[in-house]
Amino acid sequence: RLAAAGRASVEIVPVDENLEDGDVLDLVQAGVYPITVVDRHMAKLWSQVLPEIVPRDDLALREGGEVGWAMRKGSPKLQAAVDAFLARNGQGTTVGNVLIRRYLGDPSWLRDAHRPEDQARFRQTVEVFRKYADRYRFDWLMIMAQAYQESHLDQSKRSPAGAVGIMQIKPSTARDPSVGIADVTTLEDNVHAGVKYLRVMADRYFDDPEVDDRNAMLFAIASYNAGPARVAKLRREARESGLDPNRWFGNVELVAARRIGRETVQYVANIFKYYLAYQMITRRAESVSGARAAAKT
Repeated sequence: RLAAAGRASVEIVPVDENLEDGDVLDLVQAGVYPITVVDRHMAKLWSQVLPEIVPRDDLALREGGEVGWAMRKGSPKLQAAVDAFLARNGQGTTVGNVLIRRYLGDPSWLRDAHRPEDQARFRQTVEVFRKYADRYRFDWLMIMAQAYQESHLDQSKRSPAGAVGIMQIKPSTARDPSVGIADVTTLEDNVHAGVKYLRVMADRYFDDPEVDDRNAMLFAIASYNAGPARVAKLRREARESGLDPNRWFGNVELVAARRIGRETVQYVANIFKYYLAYQMITRRAESVSGARAAAKT
């Protein structure tokens, strides 16, 4: 229809399955995505706290939809199981609150990784992150997303607990023989120490053929915040609870919410959102660069 009307086509990009509506709207707010489609109630809710979000009721793609549980008729055992699940995991419970926050949470904690000053820090530090992420077999964008969560890519940052620099690593952790970096006051050594420490945790605690590379990295990132022994224990408890111990989102994170509270769950979720934002920003920059190169030929 657009072509028939003489208008430009629209590229539809599916988002990562781990993003909820609010996460995508955060990215629209940041300018990473130009537009998205969500349920009306989500658009209205998030537009109250994200000033750049403008709901467009005149562009509705569907009317009269409902949200709820769906099951085959005449399934009393399934209905009883669902009712029991809701009683244990509904609003007001730890798990219920984690899930509700993912759908209807307060986004005030989310900073805009697309801001010019943060983009400048990204460009200034990217080669160091590429170097050590490649050396220790990690996705460099995920490492940068973690550094953004830790320090907003600011090497001068110091924490009251003694964490230092862009990766907010403690000097005692960096000096441990398994890492072996004596000084983390410089940007390069700080990044080196932080990434090497992640690799040590991934290899020692999560070297499991049933864990894919992304989840091994998410477990290592969670360990950076909560400690590797604790995360390994959470995986064992996830298995005992009938959850998948090899997946963080929707599985081990639920056990983490029950056992250690919201901090680590939010920490990993924030990093994953920054990671996806960096992916989009990088792709956009590569597209612009390619278009400029093509124009010169």
